[in-house]
Amino acid sequence: MSIEVDRKRLCRTVEKIVGERSPFTGRRHLAAVEDFVQDEFRNCGLVVESEFFTYAGSSYRNIIGRLGGRNEDPPIVLGAHIDAVEGTPGADDNASGVAVLLEVARILSQMNIQPSILFCAFNLEELNMIGSTAFARKLKASGKKITAMISLEMVGYTDNRRGSQRLPAGLSRFYPDRGDFIGVIGNWQSNAVLRKFAAGMRNVADLPVETLAVPGRGLVIPAVRLSDHAPFWDLGYPALMVTDTSFYRNPHYHGSTDTIETLDLEFMAKVCAGVIRGILAIGSPQSAS
Repeated sequence: MSIEVDRKRLCRTVEKIVGERSPFTGRRHLAAVEDFVQDEFRNCGLVVESEFFTYAGSSYRNIIGRLGGRNEDPPIVLGAHIDAVEGTPGADDNASGVAVLLEVARILSQMNIQPSILFCAFNLEELNMIGSTAFARKLKASGKKITAMISLEMVGYTDNRRGSQRLPAGLSRFYPDRGDFIGVIGNWQSNAVLRKFAAGMRNVADLPVETLAVPGRGLVIPAVRLSDHAPFWDLGYPALMVTDTSFYRNPHYHGSTDTIETLDLEFMAKVCAGVIRGILAIGSPQSAS
């Protein structure tokens, strides 16, 4: 099966999203990005809804798009956060993840797929995963099961130089020192999903994939909790983070230089294809074991 990722579309999407998206200093652009994502989901034929939540006395929303399946089927949740820290255009963090989210939605909407998928644009991740926490708690309160949650967290930066990849203490001897791979991180409860998803990603040519499984809720390595999968771990759901490893690789992290010019769009396109392969791997009837 051929997967044709539109690299130019990825670039246009990042260009549309970059800019001040802090709820404190960029509320107008953040709202524009919300509307943009909503329109893109609708253009893909998804059933779209806004999930509102309150933070510090103000109302915010996650944008949710449903594809395929029946309402009672345990869905796959694919998410990326749309906000950014104050003072940064947020290209890698996290316009890259949102661009891949929308491209995956576009491509999968054109396929006859089995699993139900919830595409989620989460808000206020940078304030300790406020939006995804609200969404995960809503799922839990309703008794909803999911097949897996996958968080797209910074997926566009590479550096092929030796020594460009740093790692948490104790992990350096197990992983490459070049920042040219995509990381997939799960906890032990998510290990079966992690194996299947990573195996699917590895079907993409020239996409190095490295995996890490951590015990419990990931507290032993706090950095592995810094995305929207963490609230799902906390509630006992299987969840993964797909990442270029953030500040362990990207020197522009949370800075004014996190611009589109620093991104590797070819790498992003491969990651996008890999995410699609991974979703199909964990969503196929054969994988439901």
